[in-house]
Amino acid sequence: MLFRRRIPLRWWQRVRNALWPTSGWRRSGKYLWRRLARLRDSPHGIAAGVASGIAISFTPFMGFHLIGAMGLALVTRGNVIAAWIGTLVGNPWTFPFIWLLIHRVGTWILGLPPTAEAERLSIDLLVAHPAVMIESLLWPMSVGGVTLAVLTWFASYWPLRRALERFQESRRLRIIAVSERKARDDRVGPGDMAHRV
Repeated sequence: MLFRRRIPLRWWQRVRNALWPTSGWRRSGKYLWRRLARLRDSPHGIAAGVASGIAISFTPFMGFHLIGAMGLALVTRGNVIAAWIGTLVGNPWTFPFIWLLIHRVGTWILGLPPTAEAERLSIDLLVAHPAVMIESLLWPMSVGGVTLAVLTWFASYWPLRRALERFQESRRLRIIAVSERKARDDRVGPGDMAHRV
């Protein structure tokens, strides 16, 4: 494996790095962008994949985000790996805000008053009153989640596609320039190099 650690991290160190990268958020973001941009796919494929992952992160169906992202990526002819990377938008830092947002949007669309259950959500309440939780939380969150998923798909697809087109074009031009320089240097014989020095 490329860039493997000499001394592997322990499990708790990997969890800590997943929640708070030791290299910093900016460096981790740049690394992730480069990994995405270098995937062997078209700008549409990568952008549709990432947009699918981001969109699925706005649904309340925890545990099904990777499967949902893969399905949506296949429907939109996106890259599945890019879709899985896109699901990183939904993480322990962003889920509380996403869930609150999709609940508010869902109750607004359905014309329901905001419920107190959203603020006092717990496993005990879910087990004790599942019908109430489904009616007052899951249904509005599903409606709001699907609505925001559609909006975030389009809002993330177009900027990503343009950025990927620019990145891949500049990378292609760099590769051409390097190959032309190498071909030019190969045409110059060893005797010609001595005269140039």
